[in-house]
Amino acid sequence: MLFNSIEFAIFLPIVFILYWCLKKRTKAQNLLLLLSSYFFYACWDWRFLFLLMFSTLLDFYTGLKMADAGNQKSKRFWFWLSVTVNVGFLGVFKYYNFFAENFAVFVSGFGLKVNPWTLSVILPVGISFYTFHGLSYVIDIYKNRIKAEANFIDYAVFVSFFPLLVAGPIERATHLLPQIKAKRTFDYAKAVEGMRQILWGLFKKIVIADNCADFANIVFNHHPSSDLSGSTLFLGAIFFSFQIYGDFSGYSDIALGTAKLFGIDLLRNFAFPYFSRDIAEFWRRWHISLSSWFKDYLYIPLGGSKGGIWMKIRNTFIIFLVSGFWHGANWTFIVWGALNALYFLPLLLTNKNRNNLETVAQGKMLPSLKELTAVLVTFGLTVFAWIFFRANNIEHAVSYISGIVSRSLFTLPKGTDFTGAVLHPFTMIGLIALFMLIEWLGRESQFAIQNLNGRLNKPARYLFYYAIIFCLLWFGGKEQQFIYFQF
Repeated sequence: MLFNSIEFAIFLPIVFILYWCLKKRTKAQNLLLLLSSYFFYACWDWRFLFLLMFSTLLDFYTGLKMADAGNQKSKRFWFWLSVTVNVGFLGVFKYYNFFAENFAVFVSGFGLKVNPWTLSVILPVGISFYTFHGLSYVIDIYKNRIKAEANFIDYAVFVSFFPLLVAGPIERATHLLPQIKAKRTFDYAKAVEGMRQILWGLFKKIVIADNCADFANIVFNHHPSSDLSGSTLFLGAIFFSFQIYGDFSGYSDIALGTAKLFGIDLLRNFAFPYFSRDIAEFWRRWHISLSSWFKDYLYIPLGGSKGGIWMKIRNTFIIFLVSGFWHGANWTFIVWGALNALYFLPLLLTNKNRNNLETVAQGKMLPSLKELTAVLVTFGLTVFAWIFFRANNIEHAVSYISGIVSRSLFTLPKGTDFTGAVLHPFTMIGLIALFMLIEWLGRESQFAIQNLNGRLNKPARYLFYYAIIFCLLWFGGKEQQFIYFQF
């Protein structure tokens, strides 16, 4: 069940009405959320619902056993049992084929022929996200940061709350569980804000991401079989950059807005990353819940930035390589992570990676020339890395980049290069420009149109929202899945 589907448009109001009919009955509300979340997940593939339920039961039980452990040895046993099983499931479903196939390639270099046995199963949707929910919970109990949750329904809602179940944000028990256990009353203003955020998320997904996907897919899929100019390849990389941003941040906006309808605040996942002035700022703004998860549960335990220069370099590469590998079992993701590590190193070594998260040109309409240059350079480095993220393999990415770096980069793309796209490329560029203008005007708020809503008078405000709805209807194409569902 996609957020941008008719099924979800029916599902959400039904759950919303039933939920608030149970006001002041928190246990009943939580049971409804759990059943609704399991139904939501079962709509993808009901067989994998049992995997989600097993993972939830395992972490809930091991949490209780760690709390009741009489000594550190027993506590450590239950902790490693949960970690091993969770990571094991993730490894089998997501990475087994990758390691098996690469092992066969490796031993073939020594003259040995191996026909690896691979799994013919699809990746359970959301497994990377709900596994990290459970891991953070058991780690926090093991480190005595939180107490084990005694109510299974409350814990199960924390893991499987349907707005965040399949693509995050990756929540923490310290943030979400207290809200699940607390009594919730309907807040009209919060619900309206949630609807606005859902609307903006749908605009990002349907108008920006899905239409950019048409162009990006045509270019990446036709290269290198078609003789595409460097300018066309460059434009294809730009389109993919806005596709993945509009797609994933759009999902996050819909998730956060949906949660607000139920009186729950989720962690912010995006903070206008394409206005970042360096790569460190970019990673404080992009997929914030994952970046902070790796920082708290991997980077800091490894020593963070406290050790010598080589430890800093080692930890930086570990965190980015693991982040890349988290996204998928392909060398392209590992190279993408390595590139971001290389981008990050100069800032780390010069101690310029600790700037506060202030907005570019804060309090001003226009950025300075220095800020603008920094934003464009950071965006250019990000687009370059996204090529590896999108490419089918390393050879495809290298060939794609080689095609960009040619004399044809300075020619105009041919209209025939985008045959099959619903919109004209210039129309798409105009929509991206409008999108980024709205983002710029609203960059000092939690989400773009929140700030605009306060600036506009009532007639202009309604006109603006009607314009967004018109764009959704006019520029919306076929229903497309969210990119991060595959991770």
